[in-house]
Amino acid sequence: MPTINDSLTKSDKKSKNKDHKRKHQDPEPESEPALESTKKDKKKKKKDELANGSELELSEKKKKKKKKQKTEQEQEPKKDEDVVGAVAVVGGVDEVRQSEDNVVVSGKDINDPKYKALSTFAESNLSDELLECCKNFAKPSPIQSNSWPFLLHGRDFIGIAKTGSGKTLAFGIPAMNHILNKRKNKTSKKVTPLCLALAPTRELAQQIYDVISEAGKPSGVRSVCVYGGTSKGPQISALKSGVDIVVGTPGRLKDLIEMGVCQLQEVSFVVLDEADRMLDMGFEPEVRSILSQTNSVRQVVMFSATWPQAVHQLAQEFMDPNPVKVVVGSEDLAANHDVMQIVEVLEDRARDERLVTLLEKYHKSRRNRVLVFVLYKKEASRVENMLQRRGWKVVSISGDKAQRARTEALQLFKDGSSPLLIATDVAARGLDIPDVEVVINYSFPLTTEDYVHRIGRTGRAGKKGVAHTFFMKENKGLSGELINVLREAGQNVPTNLLNFGTHVKKKESKLYGAHFKEISADAPKATKITFDSDDED
Repeated sequence: MPTINDSLTKSDKKSKNKDHKRKHQDPEPESEPALESTKKDKKKKKKDELANGSELELSEKKKKKKKKQKTEQEQEPKKDEDVVGAVAVVGGVDEVRQSEDNVVVSGKDINDPKYKALSTFAESNLSDELLECCKNFAKPSPIQSNSWPFLLHGRDFIGIAKTGSGKTLAFGIPAMNHILNKRKNKTSKKVTPLCLALAPTRELAQQIYDVISEAGKPSGVRSVCVYGGTSKGPQISALKSGVDIVVGTPGRLKDLIEMGVCQLQEVSFVVLDEADRMLDMGFEPEVRSILSQTNSVRQVVMFSATWPQAVHQLAQEFMDPNPVKVVVGSEDLAANHDVMQIVEVLEDRARDERLVTLLEKYHKSRRNRVLVFVLYKKEASRVENMLQRRGWKVVSISGDKAQRARTEALQLFKDGSSPLLIATDVAARGLDIPDVEVVINYSFPLTTEDYVHRIGRTGRAGKKGVAHTFFMKENKGLSGELINVLREAGQNVPTNLLNFGTHVKKKESKLYGAHFKEISADAPKATKITFDSDDED
Protein backbone atom coordinates (compact mmCIF):
# COMPACT_ATOMS: atom_id res chain seq x y z
CA MET A 1 0.00 0.00 0.00
CA PRO A 2 1.45 3.41 -0.89
CA THR A 3 2.38 5.55 2.13
CA ILE A 4 1.98 9.24 2.63
CA ASN A 5 5.69 9.70 2.05
CA ASP A 6 5.40 7.96 -1.24
CA SER A 7 2.86 10.52 -2.33
CA LEU A 8 5.19 13.43 -1.59
CA THR A 9 6.89 14.94 -4.55
CA LYS A 10 10.66 15.35 -4.64
CA SER A 11 10.17 19.09 -4.27
CA ASP A 12 8.11 18.63 -1.12
CA LYS A 13 10.74 16.33 0.42
CA LYS A 14 13.51 18.86 -0.28
CA SER A 15 11.47 21.68 1.29
CA LYS A 16 10.75 19.55 4.40
CA ASN A 17 14.44 18.66 4.92
CA LYS A 18 15.38 22.32 4.61
CA ASP A 19 12.87 23.33 7.30
CA HIS A 20 14.13 20.54 9.63
CA LYS A 21 17.70 21.66 9.17
CA ARG A 22 16.82 25.29 9.91
CA LYS A 23 15.27 24.32 13.26
CA HIS A 24 18.60 22.94 14.51
CA GLN A 25 20.71 25.87 13.39
CA ASP A 26 21.32 29.22 15.09
CA PRO A 27 18.59 31.77 14.31
CA GLU A 28 19.33 34.02 11.40
CA PRO A 29 20.74 37.46 12.20
CA GLU A 30 18.25 40.26 12.57
CA SER A 31 17.96 42.77 9.77
CA GLU A 32 19.91 46.03 10.20
CA PRO A 33 16.90 48.18 11.09
CA ALA A 34 15.93 45.70 13.80
CA LEU A 35 19.49 45.64 15.19
CA GLU A 36 19.62 49.42 15.27
CA SER A 37 16.38 49.51 17.18
CA THR A 38 17.62 46.92 19.67
CA LYS A 39 20.82 48.92 20.32
CA LYS A 40 18.82 52.07 21.02
CA ASP A 41 16.58 50.20 23.42
CA LYS A 42 19.59 48.77 25.28
CA LYS A 43 21.21 52.20 25.59
CA LYS A 44 17.99 53.69 26.90
CA LYS A 45 17.53 50.85 29.36
CA LYS A 46 21.11 51.20 30.65
CA LYS A 47 20.66 54.96 31.02
CA ASP A 48 17.48 54.43 33.02
CA GLU A 49 19.21 51.83 35.24
CA LEU A 50 22.11 54.19 35.94
CA ALA A 51 19.71 57.00 36.69
CA ASN A 52 17.54 54.93 39.03
CA GLY A 53 20.04 52.55 40.66
CA SER A 54 23.67 53.49 39.97
CA GLU A 55 24.66 53.00 43.62
CA LEU A 56 23.26 49.48 43.67
CA GLU A 57 25.22 48.53 40.55
CA LEU A 58 28.46 49.97 41.96
CA SER A 59 27.86 48.02 45.16
CA GLU A 60 27.47 44.80 43.16
CA LYS A 61 30.73 45.50 41.32
CA LYS A 62 32.56 46.00 44.62
CA LYS A 63 31.21 42.70 45.92
CA LYS A 64 32.41 40.89 42.80
CA LYS A 65 35.87 42.49 43.13
CA LYS A 66 36.17 41.46 46.79
CA LYS A 67 35.07 37.93 45.93
CA LYS A 68 37.74 37.72 43.22
CA GLN A 69 40.46 39.01 45.60
CA LYS A 70 39.43 36.47 48.25
CA THR A 71 39.61 33.63 45.71
CA GLU A 72 43.09 34.74 44.64
CA GLN A 73 44.26 34.88 48.27
CA GLU A 74 42.95 31.37 48.96
CA GLN A 75 44.85 30.06 45.95
CA GLU A 76 48.13 31.55 47.17
CA PRO A 77 50.33 29.34 49.41
CA LYS A 78 49.69 30.06 53.07
CA LYS A 79 52.48 31.72 55.00
CA ASP A 80 51.64 29.78 58.12
CA GLU A 81 53.17 26.62 56.74
CA ASP A 82 56.71 27.90 57.26
CA VAL A 83 59.13 25.19 58.34
CA VAL A 84 61.02 25.32 61.59
CA GLY A 85 62.98 22.08 61.31
CA ALA A 86 59.56 20.56 60.71
CA VAL A 87 57.81 23.33 62.65
CA ALA A 88 54.63 24.78 61.19
CA VAL A 89 52.64 27.70 62.54
CA VAL A 90 49.10 27.09 63.71
CA GLY A 91 46.61 29.57 62.32
CA GLY A 92 47.06 32.48 59.93
CA VAL A 93 50.17 34.62 59.84
CA ASP A 94 49.45 38.27 59.17
CA GLU A 95 52.83 39.81 59.87
CA VAL A 96 56.48 38.75 60.04
CA ARG A 97 59.43 40.65 61.47
CA GLN A 98 63.11 39.72 61.69
CA SER A 99 65.70 41.26 63.99
CA GLU A 100 69.45 41.65 63.57
CA ASP A 101 70.16 38.85 66.06
CA ASN A 102 68.50 36.28 63.77
CA VAL A 103 65.14 36.17 65.55
CA VAL A 104 62.02 35.75 63.41
CA VAL A 105 58.65 36.68 64.91
CA SER A 106 55.39 35.91 63.10
CA GLY A 107 51.74 36.22 63.99
CA LYS A 108 48.77 38.54 64.13
CA ASP A 109 49.29 42.21 65.11
CA ILE A 110 52.90 41.57 66.13
CA ASN A 111 53.98 45.07 65.03
CA ASP A 112 51.80 46.73 67.65
CA PRO A 113 54.15 48.95 69.77
CA LYS A 114 53.22 47.07 72.94
CA TYR A 115 54.87 43.95 71.49
CA LYS A 116 58.23 45.60 70.86
CA ALA A 117 61.20 43.40 71.84
CA LEU A 118 62.81 44.28 75.17
CA SER A 119 66.31 45.76 75.36
CA THR A 120 66.46 45.63 79.17
CA PHE A 121 64.61 43.78 81.92
CA ALA A 122 63.33 47.10 83.27
CA GLU A 123 61.34 47.71 80.08
CA SER A 124 59.03 44.84 81.08
CA ASN A 125 57.71 47.00 83.98
CA LEU A 126 57.70 43.92 86.22
CA SER A 127 58.13 44.11 89.99
CA ASP A 128 61.56 43.95 91.64
CA GLU A 129 60.55 40.65 93.28
CA LEU A 130 59.96 39.02 89.90
CA LEU A 131 63.12 40.44 88.36
CA GLU A 132 65.31 39.47 91.33
CA CYS A 133 66.34 36.24 89.56
CA CYS A 134 67.55 38.24 86.54
CA LYS A 135 69.91 40.57 88.39
CA ASN A 136 73.01 38.61 87.38
CA PHE A 137 72.18 38.90 83.66
CA ALA A 138 73.13 42.01 81.69
CA LYS A 139 70.06 41.87 79.45
CA PRO A 140 67.28 39.49 78.38
CA SER A 141 68.26 36.60 76.12
CA PRO A 142 66.77 36.73 72.59
CA ILE A 143 63.96 34.30 73.47
CA GLN A 144 63.13 36.27 76.63
CA SER A 145 63.34 39.64 74.90
CA ASN A 146 60.90 38.58 72.17
CA SER A 147 58.54 36.37 74.19
CA TRP A 148 57.83 38.45 77.30
CA PRO A 149 55.93 41.27 75.53
CA PHE A 150 53.49 38.71 74.08
CA LEU A 151 53.22 36.45 77.11
CA LEU A 152 52.72 39.38 79.50
CA HIS A 153 49.80 40.49 77.31
CA GLY A 154 48.15 37.06 77.39
CA ARG A 155 49.00 35.80 73.89
CA ASP A 156 49.26 32.09 73.07
CA PHE A 157 52.83 31.35 72.08
CA ILE A 158 55.06 28.92 70.14
CA GLY A 159 58.77 29.18 70.93
CA ILE A 160 61.66 27.66 69.00
CA ALA A 161 65.04 28.03 70.70
CA LYS A 162 67.83 25.70 71.72
CA THR A 163 68.31 24.56 75.31
CA GLY A 164 70.43 26.93 77.38
CA SER A 165 68.91 30.00 75.74
CA GLY A 166 66.84 31.00 78.78
CA LYS A 167 63.60 29.24 77.80
CA THR A 168 62.60 28.38 81.37
CA LEU A 169 62.61 32.02 82.52
CA ALA A 170 61.08 33.00 79.16
CA PHE A 171 57.85 31.30 80.26
CA GLY A 172 58.54 31.16 84.02
CA ILE A 173 58.52 34.90 84.75
CA PRO A 174 55.31 35.59 82.76
CA ALA A 175 53.71 32.58 84.52
CA MET A 176 54.53 34.03 87.94
CA ASN A 177 53.27 37.45 86.88
CA HIS A 178 50.05 35.77 85.73
CA ILE A 179 49.72 34.12 89.16
CA LEU A 180 50.30 37.37 91.11
CA ASN A 181 47.67 39.18 89.02
CA LYS A 182 45.17 36.37 89.62
CA ARG A 183 45.83 36.48 93.34
CA LYS A 184 44.78 40.15 93.51
CA ASN A 185 41.29 39.25 92.29
CA LYS A 186 40.96 36.04 94.28
CA THR A 187 38.65 36.04 97.31
CA SER A 188 39.33 32.49 98.53
CA LYS A 189 42.37 31.95 100.77
CA LYS A 190 42.82 28.38 99.51
CA VAL A 191 45.89 28.08 97.28
CA THR A 192 45.17 26.02 94.17
CA PRO A 193 47.37 25.59 91.06
CA LEU A 194 47.08 28.39 88.53
CA CYS A 195 49.96 27.32 86.29
CA LEU A 196 50.97 23.95 84.83
CA ALA A 197 54.25 23.04 83.10
CA LEU A 198 54.52 19.62 81.42
CA ALA A 199 57.85 18.04 80.41
CA PRO A 200 58.66 14.68 78.75
CA THR A 201 61.32 13.45 81.20
CA ARG A 202 61.88 13.50 84.94
CA GLU A 203 65.21 15.26 84.53
CA LEU A 204 63.77 18.11 82.49
CA ALA A 205 60.82 18.48 84.89
CA GLN A 206 63.25 18.70 87.81
CA GLN A 207 65.35 21.28 85.96
CA ILE A 208 62.30 23.47 85.26
CA TYR A 209 61.20 23.16 88.88
CA ASP A 210 64.67 24.15 90.20
CA VAL A 211 64.67 27.35 88.11
CA ILE A 212 61.06 28.33 88.82
CA SER A 213 61.09 27.55 92.55
CA GLU A 214 64.24 29.64 93.03
CA ALA A 215 62.85 32.52 90.95
CA GLY A 216 59.53 32.41 92.82
CA LYS A 217 60.93 32.76 96.34
CA PRO A 218 60.99 36.60 96.52
CA SER A 219 57.38 36.88 95.39
CA GLY A 220 56.16 33.91 97.42
CA VAL A 221 55.13 31.76 94.43
CA ARG A 222 55.07 28.10 95.49
CA SER A 223 55.81 25.14 93.19
CA VAL A 224 55.83 21.36 93.24
CA CYS A 225 57.47 18.84 90.90
CA VAL A 226 55.69 15.53 90.26
CA TYR A 227 57.11 12.59 88.30
CA GLY A 228 57.21 8.80 88.40
CA GLY A 229 59.89 6.51 89.75
CA THR A 230 59.66 7.95 93.24
CA SER A 231 57.21 7.99 96.16
CA LYS A 232 53.92 9.82 95.69
CA GLY A 233 53.70 10.73 99.39
CA PRO A 234 55.78 13.95 99.42
CA GLN A 235 54.21 15.08 96.14
CA ILE A 236 50.68 14.55 97.51
CA SER A 237 51.57 16.42 100.73
CA ALA A 238 52.90 19.40 98.72
CA LEU A 239 49.75 19.51 96.60
CA LYS A 240 47.49 19.38 99.66
CA SER A 241 49.41 22.18 101.39
CA GLY A 242 48.72 24.44 98.38
CA VAL A 243 50.88 25.35 95.38
CA ASP A 244 50.69 27.90 92.58
CA ILE A 245 52.67 26.00 89.93
CA VAL A 246 52.67 22.29 89.14
CA VAL A 247 55.65 21.00 87.13
CA GLY A 248 55.57 17.38 86.07
CA THR A 249 55.64 14.51 83.64
CA PRO A 250 52.34 13.40 82.04
CA GLY A 251 52.16 9.88 83.50
CA ARG A 252 52.51 10.73 87.18
CA LEU A 253 50.37 13.88 86.87
CA LYS A 254 47.50 11.90 85.32
CA ASP A 255 47.73 9.40 88.21
CA LEU A 256 47.48 12.19 90.79
CA ILE A 257 44.51 13.75 88.96
CA GLU A 258 42.68 10.41 88.95
CA MET A 259 43.42 10.03 92.67
CA GLY A 260 41.70 13.38 93.23
CA VAL A 261 44.71 15.02 94.89
CA CYS A 262 45.65 17.33 91.99
CA GLN A 263 42.97 19.79 90.92
CA LEU A 264 43.65 21.74 87.70
CA GLN A 265 40.28 23.45 87.18
CA GLU A 266 41.75 26.88 87.94
CA VAL A 267 44.91 26.44 85.84
CA SER A 268 44.87 29.27 83.29
CA PHE A 269 48.55 29.29 82.22
CA VAL A 270 49.76 26.05 80.55
CA VAL A 271 53.28 25.28 79.29
CA LEU A 272 54.25 22.28 77.16
CA ASP A 273 58.05 22.04 77.03
CA GLU A 274 59.52 19.73 74.35
CA ALA A 275 55.96 19.02 73.15
CA ASP A 276 57.11 16.90 70.21
CA ARG A 277 59.24 14.72 72.47
CA MET A 278 56.29 14.12 74.78
CA LEU A 279 54.20 12.80 71.92
CA ASP A 280 57.14 10.79 70.55
CA MET A 281 57.28 9.03 73.91
CA GLY A 282 53.62 8.04 73.63
CA PHE A 283 52.18 10.57 76.07
CA GLU A 284 49.54 12.00 73.71
CA PRO A 285 46.52 10.43 75.53
CA GLU A 286 47.80 11.67 78.90
CA VAL A 287 48.54 15.17 77.56
CA ARG A 288 45.06 15.47 76.04
CA SER A 289 43.44 14.21 79.23
CA ILE A 290 45.44 16.65 81.39
CA LEU A 291 44.74 19.67 79.17
CA SER A 292 41.02 18.89 79.24
CA GLN A 293 41.15 19.23 83.05
CA THR A 294 42.48 22.81 82.93
CA ASN A 295 40.39 25.98 82.77
CA SER A 296 38.67 26.54 79.44
CA VAL A 297 39.94 30.15 79.51
CA ARG A 298 43.69 29.66 79.46
CA GLN A 299 46.94 30.90 77.95
CA VAL A 300 48.96 28.14 76.26
CA VAL A 301 52.71 28.17 75.63
CA MET A 302 54.49 25.49 73.58
CA PHE A 303 58.20 24.95 73.11
CA SER A 304 58.98 22.31 70.53
CA ALA A 305 61.98 21.44 68.36
CA THR A 306 59.79 20.05 65.56
CA TRP A 307 56.14 20.48 64.66
CA PRO A 308 54.77 17.13 63.44
CA GLN A 309 51.13 16.44 62.63
CA ALA A 310 50.26 15.20 66.12
CA VAL A 311 51.58 18.37 67.81
CA HIS A 312 49.93 20.54 65.14
CA GLN A 313 46.54 18.94 65.88
CA LEU A 314 47.08 19.33 69.62
CA ALA A 315 47.79 23.02 69.17
CA GLN A 316 44.74 23.49 66.94
CA GLU A 317 42.53 22.01 69.64
CA PHE A 318 43.97 23.76 72.69
CA MET A 319 45.54 27.00 71.43
CA ASP A 320 44.17 30.24 70.04
CA PRO A 321 43.81 30.07 66.21
CA ASN A 322 46.48 32.79 65.82
CA PRO A 323 49.36 32.17 68.23
CA VAL A 324 52.62 34.09 68.04
CA LYS A 325 55.70 32.18 66.87
CA VAL A 326 59.23 33.20 67.82
CA VAL A 327 62.17 31.41 66.21
CA VAL A 328 65.65 32.03 67.60
CA GLY A 329 68.28 30.85 65.11
CA SER A 330 67.78 28.75 62.01
CA GLU A 331 64.39 27.39 60.99
CA ASP A 332 66.08 24.35 59.46
CA LEU A 333 67.15 21.33 61.48
CA ALA A 334 70.87 22.02 61.73
CA ALA A 335 73.73 21.11 64.00
CA ASN A 336 75.54 23.66 66.12
CA HIS A 337 78.42 25.08 64.04
CA ASP A 338 80.56 25.32 67.21
CA VAL A 339 80.69 21.51 67.35
CA MET A 340 83.25 19.59 65.33
CA GLN A 341 81.54 16.40 64.13
CA ILE A 342 83.61 13.28 63.54
CA VAL A 343 81.87 10.21 62.13
CA GLU A 344 83.50 6.84 61.67
CA VAL A 345 81.97 3.63 60.32
CA LEU A 346 82.59 0.66 62.63
CA GLU A 347 81.64 -2.96 63.12
CA ASP A 348 79.63 -3.65 66.26
CA ARG A 349 82.37 -5.74 67.90
CA ALA A 350 84.94 -2.96 67.48
CA ARG A 351 83.05 -0.30 69.42
CA ASP A 352 84.21 -1.15 72.96
CA GLU A 353 87.92 -0.92 72.15
CA ARG A 354 87.41 2.20 70.08
CA LEU A 355 85.47 3.86 72.92
CA VAL A 356 88.30 3.18 75.37
CA THR A 357 90.83 4.60 72.88
CA LEU A 358 88.77 7.79 72.48
CA LEU A 359 88.41 8.20 76.23
CA GLU A 360 92.18 7.95 76.59
CA LYS A 361 92.39 10.86 74.15
CA TYR A 362 89.39 13.06 75.06
CA HIS A 363 89.20 12.20 78.79
CA LYS A 364 92.90 11.92 79.51
CA SER A 365 92.75 14.28 82.48
CA ARG A 366 89.68 12.45 83.84
CA ARG A 367 88.43 15.84 85.02
CA ASN A 368 86.71 17.24 81.90
CA ARG A 369 83.08 16.32 81.20
CA VAL A 370 82.46 13.64 78.54
CA LEU A 371 78.96 12.39 77.71
CA VAL A 372 78.55 8.98 76.02
CA PHE A 373 75.18 8.25 74.39
CA VAL A 374 73.79 4.76 73.91
CA LEU A 375 70.46 3.65 72.47
CA TYR A 376 69.02 1.14 74.91
CA LYS A 377 68.68 0.89 78.69
CA LYS A 378 70.48 -2.46 78.91
CA GLU A 379 73.24 -1.09 76.70
CA ALA A 380 73.80 1.75 79.18
CA SER A 381 74.35 -0.71 82.04
CA ARG A 382 76.63 -2.94 79.94
CA VAL A 383 78.86 -0.07 78.76
CA GLU A 384 78.99 1.36 82.30
CA ASN A 385 80.08 -2.00 83.73
CA MET A 386 82.64 -2.53 80.94
CA LEU A 387 84.28 0.84 81.61
CA GLN A 388 84.24 0.34 85.40
CA ARG A 389 86.06 -2.98 84.96
CA ARG A 390 88.72 -1.14 82.98
CA GLY A 391 89.25 1.40 85.74
CA TRP A 392 87.14 4.34 84.57
CA LYS A 393 85.08 6.35 87.06
CA VAL A 394 81.71 6.44 85.34
CA VAL A 395 77.98 6.79 86.12
CA SER A 396 74.90 6.24 83.95
CA ILE A 397 71.27 7.30 83.64
CA SER A 398 68.55 5.33 81.88
CA GLY A 399 64.91 4.37 82.28
CA ASP A 400 65.89 1.20 84.16
CA LYS A 401 67.39 3.14 87.06
CA ALA A 402 65.38 4.37 90.02
CA GLN A 403 64.79 8.10 90.00
CA ARG A 404 66.98 8.62 93.04
CA ALA A 405 69.90 6.90 91.27
CA ARG A 406 69.29 8.94 88.10
CA THR A 407 69.23 12.22 90.01
CA GLU A 408 72.37 11.30 91.93
CA ALA A 409 74.26 10.28 88.76
CA LEU A 410 73.31 13.50 86.99
CA GLN A 411 74.38 15.58 89.98
CA LEU A 412 77.76 13.80 90.16
CA PHE A 413 78.26 14.57 86.48
CA LYS A 414 77.24 18.23 86.82
CA ASP A 415 79.42 18.98 89.84
CA GLY A 416 82.40 17.17 88.33
CA SER A 417 82.63 14.38 90.93
CA SER A 418 82.13 11.85 88.13
CA PRO A 419 82.66 13.73 84.85
CA LEU A 420 82.07 10.66 82.63
CA LEU A 421 78.39 9.88 82.02
CA ILE A 422 76.68 7.12 80.00
CA ALA A 423 73.13 8.08 79.02
CA THR A 424 70.22 7.06 76.84
CA ASP A 425 68.21 9.73 75.02
CA VAL A 426 66.65 10.88 78.31
CA ALA A 427 69.61 13.30 78.38
CA ALA A 428 69.54 14.18 74.68
CA ARG A 429 66.95 16.95 74.91
CA GLY A 430 66.17 19.70 77.30
CA LEU A 431 68.90 19.21 79.89
CA ASP A 432 71.21 22.15 80.39
CA ILE A 433 74.45 20.43 81.41
CA PRO A 434 77.28 22.96 81.59
CA ASP A 435 80.77 22.59 80.09
CA VAL A 436 80.41 19.25 78.30
CA GLU A 437 83.54 19.19 76.12
CA VAL A 438 82.91 15.96 74.22
CA VAL A 439 79.92 13.89 73.18
CA ILE A 440 80.52 10.32 71.99
CA ASN A 441 77.69 8.52 70.21
CA TYR A 442 78.45 4.87 71.00
CA SER A 443 75.17 3.98 69.26
CA PHE A 444 73.56 6.08 66.54
CA PRO A 445 70.04 7.22 67.52
CA LEU A 446 66.83 6.19 65.77
CA THR A 447 66.41 9.59 64.07
CA THR A 448 68.73 12.28 62.77
CA GLU A 449 66.77 14.82 64.81
CA ASP A 450 67.91 13.02 67.97
CA TYR A 451 71.48 13.03 66.64
CA VAL A 452 71.36 16.84 66.37
CA HIS A 453 69.95 17.12 69.88
CA ARG A 454 72.57 14.75 71.30
CA ILE A 455 75.55 16.63 69.90
CA GLY A 456 73.91 19.86 71.05
CA ARG A 457 74.89 18.96 74.63
CA THR A 458 78.37 20.27 73.78
CA GLY A 459 79.51 23.52 72.14
CA ARG A 460 77.18 25.58 74.30
CA ALA A 461 77.28 29.25 75.34
CA GLY A 462 79.76 30.11 72.56
CA LYS A 463 82.26 27.41 73.54
CA LYS A 464 83.69 24.81 71.16
CA GLY A 465 82.90 21.12 71.38
CA VAL A 466 83.55 17.74 69.76
CA ALA A 467 81.01 15.08 68.81
CA HIS A 468 82.49 11.70 67.85
CA THR A 469 79.99 9.24 66.37
CA PHE A 470 80.07 5.51 65.65
CA PHE A 471 77.99 4.61 62.57
CA MET A 472 77.23 0.99 61.68
CA LYS A 473 75.76 -0.69 58.62
CA GLU A 474 72.53 -1.20 60.61
CA ASN A 475 72.14 2.61 60.50
CA LYS A 476 72.59 2.94 56.71
CA GLY A 477 68.98 4.05 56.20
CA LEU A 478 69.94 7.36 57.88
CA SER A 479 73.22 7.89 56.01
CA GLY A 480 71.77 10.43 53.55
CA GLU A 481 70.27 12.57 56.30
CA LEU A 482 73.48 12.44 58.35
CA ILE A 483 75.55 13.42 55.30
CA ASN A 484 73.31 16.45 54.78
CA VAL A 485 73.72 17.51 58.43
CA LEU A 486 77.51 17.18 58.14
CA ARG A 487 77.68 19.14 54.88
CA GLU A 488 75.39 21.89 56.16
CA ALA A 489 77.76 22.41 59.10
CA GLY A 490 80.84 22.31 56.83
CA GLN A 491 82.10 19.06 58.35
CA ASN A 492 84.14 16.30 56.76
CA VAL A 493 82.11 13.41 55.27
CA PRO A 494 84.03 10.11 55.40
CA THR A 495 84.17 8.07 52.19
CA ASN A 496 82.87 4.89 53.80
CA LEU A 497 79.79 6.81 54.98
CA LEU A 498 79.15 7.99 51.41
CA ASN A 499 79.28 4.33 50.33
CA PHE A 500 75.99 3.74 52.19
CA GLY A 501 74.31 6.21 49.83
CA THR A 502 73.30 9.86 49.96
CA HIS A 503 69.61 9.39 49.20
CA VAL A 504 67.26 11.20 51.57
CA LYS A 505 63.65 10.20 51.72
CA LYS A 506 61.95 13.57 51.83
CA LYS A 507 59.83 14.01 54.95
CA GLU A 508 57.46 16.48 53.39
CA SER A 509 53.98 17.39 54.39
CA LYS A 510 51.46 20.01 53.40
CA LEU A 511 51.39 21.04 57.06
CA TYR A 512 55.05 21.23 58.01
CA GLY A 513 57.24 20.93 54.93
CA ALA A 514 60.59 19.17 54.66
CA HIS A 515 62.80 18.23 57.60
CA PHE A 516 66.04 18.48 55.68
CA LYS A 517 67.44 20.52 52.85
CA GLU A 518 69.87 19.12 50.31
CA ILE A 519 73.43 20.38 50.84
CA SER A 520 75.80 20.57 47.91
CA ALA A 521 78.91 18.38 47.92
CA ASP A 522 81.20 21.42 47.64
CA ALA A 523 80.15 22.80 51.05
CA PRO A 524 83.08 24.29 53.03
CA LYS A 525 85.22 21.92 55.05
CA ALA A 526 85.41 22.05 58.86
CA THR A 527 88.38 23.50 60.70
CA LYS A 528 89.97 21.43 63.44
CA ILE A 529 89.23 22.39 67.03
CA THR A 530 91.81 21.47 69.68
CA PHE A 531 91.65 21.38 73.47
CA ASP A 532 94.42 21.77 76.00
CA SER A 533 93.73 18.24 77.24
CA ASP A 534 93.95 16.71 73.75
CA ASP A 535 96.99 14.90 72.39
CA GLU A 536 98.90 16.85 69.77
CA ASP A 537 97.99 14.30 67.12
